[in-house]
Amino acid sequence: MTALQPARGTRDLIGEDFRRHHKVAETARRISALYGFEEWATPIFEDTRVFSRGLGDTSDVVSKEMYTFTDRGGESVTLRPEATAGLCRALVSNGLTQSNLPRKVFYTGPMFRYERPQKGRYRQFHQIDIEVMGAAEPLSDAEVIACGWHILQELGVAGATVLEINTLGDTPSRDAYRAALIAYFSAHRDALSHDSRVRLEKNPLRILDSKDETDRAIVAGAPTIAAHLTPEAAEFYASVRRHLDRFGVPFRENPRIVRGLDYYSHTAFEFVTDQLGAQGTVMGGGRYNGLVEEMGGPPTPCVGWAAGVERLAMLLPEAPSAPRPVAVIPVGDAAEAPALDLLQALRRAGVTAEIAYRGNLKRRMERANRIGARAAVIIGDEEIAAGVAQLRDLDAGTQEKVPLAEVPGRLA
Repeated sequence: MTALQPARGTRDLIGEDFRRHHKVAETARRISALYGFEEWATPIFEDTRVFSRGLGDTSDVVSKEMYTFTDRGGESVTLRPEATAGLCRALVSNGLTQSNLPRKVFYTGPMFRYERPQKGRYRQFHQIDIEVMGAAEPLSDAEVIACGWHILQELGVAGATVLEINTLGDTPSRDAYRAALIAYFSAHRDALSHDSRVRLEKNPLRILDSKDETDRAIVAGAPTIAAHLTPEAAEFYASVRRHLDRFGVPFRENPRIVRGLDYYSHTAFEFVTDQLGAQGTVMGGGRYNGLVEEMGGPPTPCVGWAAGVERLAMLLPEAPSAPRPVAVIPVGDAAEAPALDLLQALRRAGVTAEIAYRGNLKRRMERANRIGARAAVIIGDEEIAAGVAQLRDLDAGTQEKVPLAEVPGRLA
């Protein structure tokens, strides 16, 4: 019988892979807490409208990539392809839009998109995500970016990334820019890809995101938003840049970073790397001031970002080491009870400890070496009578007698 394998686009996280994944998530959890973010958890599947409203019916995610199905009750539900829409829905569903704003939220968990698996990108993947919901000030934009930069620094991957920022302006700025893009791309309509011709009618900003090589050559000559910014939008962007300087976050401006949906405004940013092939973004986000309203709530300014755990894990300079346990080794039937007492005493003292389930002294010592134990605690009849244990340092090869009560303290 053929052994079953993981579904296409998924993988098991075991050993080093899991330790890398865990380090990314735990580091993000720890650093975001320093910035005042509280962790939320939302369902893995939602009413499909959460994402069709949140991502736009014409987006590739909604039209091509979502895992959507009808449940037994006849409801259309979707495995979440990203976290932000669900978090905004949770803000509204739980009646949190009228008090204690802004809400600063951290999230981590699995997401699902049906797309071609490639390096660092899976159909079930994981993200870390932070959102500030209910703050309109440019300082909040800069702070979420600074938090992301801090996380990258703590992971030791900041040097492998570059922060690129842009502004999408306010509504008048975007309206003027959209008109300029329509005029420009209409002059090149016949050369555009089919997808970009469709976008020209519905959302011309999304042409700037095209991966088609012919489109990209045309995009290179497209106008930028800078000439279309209102004074207010220009000052907002300048303020974000000043705050980033104060936070000590280096950046470069990239006028081609855009977000296609109308409720995105002002700041857009990405941390990019050249170490993961063509898919170079490891963290990206921006300001979205209309998504909570799409979920049935009041107008609520928000800003945040998401980062791929798998992609960040690939950038880690080295995998975290597994904790090295202490092996407790009873010799003889009479030693088993005191060995188990010592085993639990070690664990309560915060020491990773293991005991082999069977075997003589030689076989148990062989297992201690296989699991990379740093020490072995040996208890036999003589040790029981004397109230001691033989403590063997498996790195130095030394051994000494230690009173049983003192063993946890020596190894903690």
